[in-house]
Amino acid sequence: MRKVFDQSVVAVDDVSLEIGEGEFVVLVGPSGCGKSTTLRMIAGLEEITAGEIYIDGVLVNDLPPKDRDIAMVFQNYALYPHMSVYGNMAFGLKLRKYPKSEIDERVREAAAILDIEDLLERRPRALSGGQRQRVAVGRAIVRKPKVFLFDEPLSNLDAKLRVQTRAEISKLHTRLGATIIYVTHDQVEAMTMGDRIAVMNEGLVQQVETPLNLYGYPTNRFVAGFIGSPGMNFVEGQITSETGGNLVFEQVGFRLPLGRTQSERLRDYNGTPVVLGIRPEDIYDVESAARNDKTTAPLTATVEVVEPMGSEVFLNLRVGNAALVARVDPSTMPSVNDTVTLAVEIDKAHFFDHREGHANLLATSTTA
Repeated sequence: MRKVFDQSVVAVDDVSLEIGEGEFVVLVGPSGCGKSTTLRMIAGLEEITAGEIYIDGVLVNDLPPKDRDIAMVFQNYALYPHMSVYGNMAFGLKLRKYPKSEIDERVREAAAILDIEDLLERRPRALSGGQRQRVAVGRAIVRKPKVFLFDEPLSNLDAKLRVQTRAEISKLHTRLGATIIYVTHDQVEAMTMGDRIAVMNEGLVQQVETPLNLYGYPTNRFVAGFIGSPGMNFVEGQITSETGGNLVFEQVGFRLPLGRTQSERLRDYNGTPVVLGIRPEDIYDVESAARNDKTTAPLTATVEVVEPMGSEVFLNLRVGNAALVARVDPSTMPSVNDTVTLAVEIDKAHFFDHREGHANLLATSTTA
């Protein structure tokens, strides 16, 4: 599937994705990566430049949106202000000339699922943001479509309500067994909601995987940096050999020995520039590493910023020329400019090709 604007701007570039019945797939990526355009092409709101779209085995390229048996929930809710909640939810069914009894049954069933039965007579202006979002979802539910499409539906909600509403959408998916394609720029939403996640950048699908495989086996540096909060640390350096044949990663003021499996797989990169990737949660205080029997290497660093988060502490560190973030136990509370010794879990280190594309040299998970 491909979309080109004005004959030169490639918004979506050869996206190929198969979504199973009842699956919850999240399209995630930064602004402008092509995820909403992809969703709009599936919905029929954007004409595709090349490729084919099938819904339930039927080619829908030339079908208008109303004939694709999809329901879409938008970021701005798109509720009719002069209609009640009941009227908004029933409107699409009235246009399709459903019997009044069936409309009433569907609306009240959806309202019960979403716990908005006591709001049916209100107008949108009398609703909170979260209630309006539920109405927009309810309007989609009454259609009983083959596919639900969500385009950043939680962007207008505050942080607490986002957490609550994403849990409700996940429960709704389980209850209905519906096929859902969900677009967001928020990687936390993607990780907590999707059966599979498609990470997009610059119109391309970088990787499609389950949340845990995506986190553990990112296919390239972009995916590794986008998934995870705080983001993965990256350090440019090179792999060299030490006495005995073991490999180490080195940069000015920074040295990390490789594990046995890593050394075996990266033997051909001896003397080659690479990029080390290590997640903040894989840098421990020394006592914690010892308690958990981790295979670690010491890391001496200067503390530049301390960010207490309650259950954890983020340390912004300087190690030689490298800036790192560590996510440590709250009992570790150094001061700015202190020198600290931490432990890096060797087996959790990733190594990326220094060349364009920045492929993960250790990735074992496949891209769908």
